[in-house]
Amino acid sequence: MNTKDSLISHVPTPAGPDESAKRVQGLLDGQPKDEATVSKVLDGIDEMLDRMAAGLYSMASMLVGEGEDSIGLVETAVARTEVLAGGDATEARRSSRRALCIAAMELIAARKLGSLASPEGLVHASTCIEDDDLESAGISRAELESMLAGPDRESVKNWIESLATETRVIFVLRAVAGFTANETAEMLAEHGGRGAEGWNREAVREIFRQGMCSLASQLIHATTAR
Repeated sequence: MNTKDSLISHVPTPAGPDESAKRVQGLLDGQPKDEATVSKVLDGIDEMLDRMAAGLYSMASMLVGEGEDSIGLVETAVARTEVLAGGDATEARRSSRRALCIAAMELIAARKLGSLASPEGLVHASTCIEDDDLESAGISRAELESMLAGPDRESVKNWIESLATETRVIFVLRAVAGFTANETAEMLAEHGGRGAEGWNREAVREIFRQGMCSLASQLIHATTAR
């Protein structure tokens, strides 16, 4: 199955936070700037923040659903993150995602005690995917992001919402936010609430692999239905 050709809408990537950060730094070179130059750079910052907020909201809605809770998570993430700290916008983007995911896990755990508890007696299941790398499902992270922003976004989001709570959280943290199995396990153990302290790398890898197998099945279904 070539999901890369049949399912994913390739869209041009807009100028990212790193470019906006460089423009801001350019204003600080000690040389006089006219009002039009400064206004153009500040407009770029507003656009960058809007894109970051939209991306964070999309991630939040996958974790806790659409609405006020997701808006609150975005506000929390932005408040906890220096967007242009040190001019390293890539790190700022990663930090904002981490802040949002932590706040989301705390909210999910508070909604239902034990909902993110670590699994007991988890065994390796024989599935259609043997590795826990996202590309094992025939898709890269950039392509998944394109799917979530393209014409298939509703079906993908509906699939994510249908997952069990721990599978949904692990899939979003790993496939969407880009955290490693170790990082995901550490965040779950620390912020997953009652019974979550037992999360480890292997448990995260196993559940993520099962989630990717479900995604592969979803993509096959979408392909044959067309």
